[in-house]
Amino acid sequence: MEKWDLYDKHRNKIKKQITRGDEMGPDEFHLVVHVCIFNSKGEMLIQQRQPFKQGWSNLWDISCGGSAVAGDTSQQAASRELFEELGIYYNFEKIRPHFTINFERGFDDYYLVEHDFDIKKLTLQAEEVQGAKWASKEEIIELIKLKKFIPYYESIIAFLFEGRHHYGSIRL
Repeated sequence: MEKWDLYDKHRNKIKKQITRGDEMGPDEFHLVVHVCIFNSKGEMLIQQRQPFKQGWSNLWDISCGGSAVAGDTSQQAASRELFEELGIYYNFEKIRPHFTINFERGFDDYYLVEHDFDIKKLTLQAEEVQGAKWASKEEIIELIKLKKFIPYYESIIAFLFEGRHHYGSIRL
């Protein structure tokens, strides 16, 4: 039974928690994190969701993501999700998300990390992940067009690749 902290529209934590799946009030929001791992070749690690996973089953997705549980900071949630889903330990405590996208029911923090490792050494979470591979921006966009990847805006995928080395939206 997963508990979530709730926030107001200004991202201030309110003194309320809900159980995942419970309905939130109209001015209540929750925190979600995504981690995109890139290798030194400029490829992103992507994962394929299990066929029995509710929501987007069998589709490919960015490296990892999920909801922050009660008590988690964004950084703690990113570290936990990455370890749970792929068996990778990474300390996010000293970094900020590269960007946040507001969605209808919450805040979606994105962390962009460059890290080379052997995919064969991943520990995939059997309840969620059936496979993982490195993919170029073009490969991911093609998977989106073929409806084999979660239907992110292509511009978001391009932004992930282009913005992975710097914070912000201006080239310096």
